[in-house]
Amino acid sequence: MSEDQDRVGEDIQLEKTRARYGLLAVVVSNLAIAGVAAFGVWRLGGDRSVIVGVLTAAFTAVSSMTTAYLGIKAVSNTAKSIASSAAATRQAPAATHPATTSATSAASATSAPSTTPPAQRNQ
Repeated sequence: MSEDQDRVGEDIQLEKTRARYGLLAVVVSNLAIAGVAAFGVWRLGGDRSVIVGVLTAAFTAVSSMTTAYLGIKAVSNTAKSIASSAAATRQAPAATHPATTSATSAASATSAPSTTPPAQRNQ
């Protein structure tokens, strides 16, 4: 049991480290893009149409980078939670007994709601 707890602790720490460095990479990339855009605007010296183009490209790059990171992180978290719930389901003991009588199965069949439409039930 102790080994499983150690492994879970290591997995959590690994996920925290990945999230921290992934976010750091996105922030540094966004700052680099903003710095290059600011330098470009400064060097252009007043040509408004080119400045608008540079700022538009920088905004697009920053928003694309951030959206990609957040999307990948969300999908990764969803996949991890699905995998952990599937593993927990596999480890749970089976609640059904193989020796069910026909009387109990008939009783459960009559008490369960029908999934067929009302018009097709009596055919």
